[in-house]
Amino acid sequence: MATVTPHRVRPGRGLELGMLTISLALAVGAYALVGLATTDSVPVDILGYGLGLGGLSLGIHLVLRWRAPYADPVLLPVVVLLNGIGLAMIYRLDFAYEVRSGTESTFAARQLGWTALGVILAAAVIIVLRDHRTLRRYTYTSMVVGLGLVMLPLTPGLGVEINGARIWIRLLGQSFQPAELGKIALAIFFAGYLVTNRETLALAGPKVLGLQLPRPRDLGPILLAWIVSLAVLVFARDLGTSLLFFGLFVAMLYLATERHSWVVLGGALFLGGAALAARTFSHVGARFDAWLNAFDNDVFNASPGGSGQLVRGLFGMASGGLFGTGWGQGRPDLVPYAESDFIVASLGEELGLTGLLAILVCYLVLAQRGLRTAIGVRDGFGKLFAGGMAFTIAFQCFVVVGGVTRVIPLTGLTMPFMAYGGSSLLANWIIVALLLRISDNARRPAPPGGLPAVAGPAVPGDDAGPAAGPGGSDHDTEVLEVRR
Repeated sequence: MATVTPHRVRPGRGLELGMLTISLALAVGAYALVGLATTDSVPVDILGYGLGLGGLSLGIHLVLRWRAPYADPVLLPVVVLLNGIGLAMIYRLDFAYEVRSGTESTFAARQLGWTALGVILAAAVIIVLRDHRTLRRYTYTSMVVGLGLVMLPLTPGLGVEINGARIWIRLLGQSFQPAELGKIALAIFFAGYLVTNRETLALAGPKVLGLQLPRPRDLGPILLAWIVSLAVLVFARDLGTSLLFFGLFVAMLYLATERHSWVVLGGALFLGGAALAARTFSHVGARFDAWLNAFDNDVFNASPGGSGQLVRGLFGMASGGLFGTGWGQGRPDLVPYAESDFIVASLGEELGLTGLLAILVCYLVLAQRGLRTAIGVRDGFGKLFAGGMAFTIAFQCFVVVGGVTRVIPLTGLTMPFMAYGGSSLLANWIIVALLLRISDNARRPAPPGGLPAVAGPAVPGDDAGPAAGPGGSDHDTEVLEVRR
């Protein structure tokens, strides 16, 4: 016979504050260690730096207490730690550039400014967006906006070409990569489209070699995504954005249908398209040549498109060994774009394999919490959207680390939260804000009577009830748990 017992459910904001304190201590400590190693003294602005980073973290923490009290308590501390370590590494590289060139370098100051703007935008998203299901209303609008942002750098007079890739625009004297925001808009479109059409896409098709393939009539969406990704690869000369865009669609297609055939088909399409592009377009072929023949003298010295940057990064990580040379004791500045494309190699040199693995574990935790949010939320749109954004972070880390370690060709993507770059930092802070909003919906206990757990407008056509998380020790509201 079933018995009903009360169960306490806690939001976890106190746990979040405790972990934030640890994250800030590690971030500010790394900044101090860099100063001690490079100038034999603690940076003179360390108090202002610590108060600034702490104020931003406390501010968004208070916003979560106000607007999303049941949000995942682990996401924010992990992101603050990764962002803080990235700032310390960029500050260390600033010092190295100044010593080598004799001129002031301001990468760290600008990155701190972008961090402040990213946190403010994340807080604004949490305040304004009361229910993530509202985004489903803008499914096709998001498609237009996303594709427009991806193609914006091709606009004459607005887009600029840097190192052979045309993926930036120039605004107010600053370069910005609109595709970083485009991936969020496209994730909204994919989630809205797939939650509406997943039954059609999951229908049985022909079975070949034990693999259930989709019907020919259902191939339209994946073929369209493939064509658009190849267009980005060809016209914008950006292998990274092309790979991320198509990978995001295939991953969300698999989440919606649970059919391995879509993954196999998507992988075959992209590999075939990339091989064709490598044979047809010189800028793509140069990436593959630098990957396959990195240590050839002609490839190493080729400009542009040579493997010199990749090989120098590999030797830098090798010199770091297991425990690294220590903050400020290596020469990561010898690698071009060490603060952006190759910040992983810079960290590997000075923190060693041990430190780099610890950082990758933080990314693993971040992706896991995102996927846990996708599992916990009850509406189909939220599941696909959260799963897609968690995949974006994990896949981007794999592509960046894989390129730097020569597992796959270099793509030009940036390491989330750590690499220098304002557009990437803003986009990823917005992604975290969206995950926090969805996790609040997933973990919030359903009130008595089965009323919606989230205050916000209902979305017509949604395929699930109110989002309420599983009962557990992370809540402080009375709910009823039935035990048999």
